[in-house]
Amino acid sequence: MSQLPMLAAPNRRQFLGACAACAASAFCPRLAAGASRVDPAAAPVQPVLRLVFTHVPVERETWPYLGYDYEGRKKELTARLERACPNVKFLPATAHNVADARRILLEDAEVDGYVVYMIGIWTGAALTIAASNRPTLFVDDLYAGSGEFLTAYAAAKRKGFRVAPVASSRFEDVPEAIKAFETIKRLRSAVILDVTEREPGLSASAIQDTFGSTVQRVGAAEFNDAYRAADRAEAKQWADRWVRGAAKVVEPSRQVIDDSAVIFIGMRDLMQRHRADAITVDCLSLFYSGRMPAYPCLGFFQLNNDGKVGACEADLKSTISMLLMTYLTGRPGYISDPVIDTAKNQIIYAHCVAPTKVYGPEGPSNPYHIRSHSEDRQGASIRSLMPLNEMTTTLLFDATKREVVFHQGKSVANIDEDKACRTKLAVEVKDPDKLLTEWDRWGWHRVTFYGDLRRPVKNIAALLGFGFTEEG
Repeated sequence: MSQLPMLAAPNRRQFLGACAACAASAFCPRLAAGASRVDPAAAPVQPVLRLVFTHVPVERETWPYLGYDYEGRKKELTARLERACPNVKFLPATAHNVADARRILLEDAEVDGYVVYMIGIWTGAALTIAASNRPTLFVDDLYAGSGEFLTAYAAAKRKGFRVAPVASSRFEDVPEAIKAFETIKRLRSAVILDVTEREPGLSASAIQDTFGSTVQRVGAAEFNDAYRAADRAEAKQWADRWVRGAAKVVEPSRQVIDDSAVIFIGMRDLMQRHRADAITVDCLSLFYSGRMPAYPCLGFFQLNNDGKVGACEADLKSTISMLLMTYLTGRPGYISDPVIDTAKNQIIYAHCVAPTKVYGPEGPSNPYHIRSHSEDRQGASIRSLMPLNEMTTTLLFDATKREVVFHQGKSVANIDEDKACRTKLAVEVKDPDKLLTEWDRWGWHRVTFYGDLRRPVKNIAALLGFGFTEEG
């Protein structure tokens, strides 16, 4: 097979263009909810949060100052949060002391979590609420709650309580952090279709126990029934669209691409039938054994571009990671088998499927090629030429460990190499040697997202009670 000519991916200026504002606000609740507009039935459920303002009585001499208008500040902040977080129901309350905090906790059996907004200091209320070990966000109203925020958060973190912090002059950081509560609530009602002939493993039960998501096993027979029932005329329209959109089609025949489109329609119909936002398919085993008529790679590419989740190899850890982050940020993930090149300080994320709308369904598309699947040189897959000079975040949430593994780097090249999987995104990292040390504990797969997502990942990990392992 001849080598493909190198096709440069767009840089930041070329790629984002007119939608720079959209990409820059990727964590805004309204943008993240944009993915749900692909399917109105997938609209986020509404979390109920107790919004606790903590301060001492107005006649006390302390920060912010004697006689401060606490009531006015509470009204202002409540109104701003309600505007910024339309999918959240806030229940405002005030705690002047530990007794007030305990009373609030006793009344709150049904709330989904706490936002403790410290607009004054030395109440003891914040740490009392954190000690309940319910998901809690501590917010410092700068120059007002700072002293108690710092001491209470440090103590809560040391004790292992489920607390995330916001200490920022940028108000938007608060609703961005609150998005984690929406994500956690939405995961409780999520359905993941696991298309496999294997028995469910520990990952399936751990995901259900930890996140509340339902892992629904679908056998090859039901999957193939959906394939046979899929609308061929609609499938042809999708195949036309994929071929027109591709920078080039290399190996696959038109019939192979048509078959891939039928698989896509079948998967989509299965997801609608089961009211699922995610599907993962044991693609290699089923295709190699003749129990699946075509690879699902093009279908995964389309689902991920559309704000859903299509995940490879019945990998439930990667699937829940993709679903969680799609709910949290509105951006699709990209499963990979990484390769590390210490000579260039690079990790290369290789797989035969990847999205082209890396900033979400409403963002721009990057170029792509339609190729055969790499290992067996059959079927159809995607080589996505992703934007360069961008921060990427790579991770895996493991429900069995109750931990997330995490690293970051800057995208620097779309590797043109015939060996291994078709999409190969090279990312420059600070310490490739450190990145060599965690693969035995976590496995070969990771999931990559565009953007500097450290803060939202750390926040949701803290609220879930997950550990955070930075591997590079």
